[in-house]
Order: sequence, then structure tokens, then C-alpha cells
Amino acid sequence: MSQFASRSMKDKGNDLEAQIERFFASNDYETTRNVSLVGRSGGRHEIDVLAKKSDGITDFSVMVECKAWNHPIEKDIVSKVMVGRYGVDVTALDEVGVKALRHATANCDVIVIDEVGKMEVESDGFVAAVKEALDAEKPLLLTLHKKSRNPLLQDIRRRDDIRILEVTQVNRNLLPYKIVKILKGEKL
Repeated sequence: MSQFASRSMKDKGNDLEAQIERFFASNDYETTRNVSLVGRSGGRHEIDVLAKKSDGITDFSVMVECKAWNHPIEKDIVSKVMVGRYGVDVTALDEVGVKALRHATANCDVIVIDEVGKMEVESDGFVAAVKEALDAEKPLLLTLHKKSRNPLLQDIRRRDDIRILEVTQVNRNLLPYKIVKILKGEKL
């Protein structure tokens, strides 16, 4: 029996937490272990590793719950909705993404959605919020998943009140200037 196999689950969990913390720290995150946070409902949640960093524009926070189980876990323990090999947290998308999109639709001069893709369309709330944004009388800039055949994406592509620009390696640095001209109503 290996030395690792004879160790307790708690020791294995602590080692996994330390490994995850080192990974984030090596990628310039500030890390804290065993953080107690209060959720919106007022309930307390202990997070095994909290990693934070900022690029000066956006603050990033990653919360990790570590489990050192002796057997593989089923995908639906991580997420009930899968897109390829990735789990989609529809609840988080509904709570954050939908709320932000509805706020932008109601209060902002320009609506920006990055992105309407395979994962995002798994949320009925997000799909409804995108439709509301499309029907708003405001400039809208959004990115679409190129190959998806989802009905929402197909409907967006068929609209005659939008302009689709494909991002390529060749044009990606020039597109921001082109988009600004389009939003200003200038001729290209």
C-alpha cells in the first residue's frame, strides 16, 4: 500500500487545497484558504480556496471547493448541464449574467454581450434577456458562436436589422475601429 493511500481523507484534502492554492499563486492570484463567506440568503459558506486578482479594469475571483475522493465523481455532481466536456452553472448565469444584461438593456446607451454561445443558451433566462436586448431601440454589440445551430443564434443571423462581422486573425485588430464607425453611423 502506498504512503498516499494510507493517509486520511482530511490529509489528502489539505494537500489538494495546498496544490490548488499554489497553482493560483503561481498565476499571480492572491489566495486565501478556508474562507467563510456570507451568501445573499444570509447563509455562511466555507470556501476551500479563494483566489483573486485584478487587471486594473476587472476584478477576478475564483472560489474552489476541493474534494479528495477515492473514486471519480459523476458529471452531474459538478453540473447538471453539460456542453461538451464542460459543466454549465445555469444558476450563476441567471443570477449574474441575466441580471447584468437586463440592467444594461434598461439603463445603458449601448448593450454589449460577450457571448451568445453554446453554454449561454442553456439558460432560458439568458435567452429571454438576449431577445429583450435585441428588441430594445439601442445599439447592441454581441459575439455569436459561429457554428452553433441553436434557434436563438439562427434567429439572430436571420434578422435584417443587424450586421454580422466575422472575426479573423487578419482583421481582429482593425474591427474595433470599424465597429466604432458603425456605431457612430459613419460610412465605411
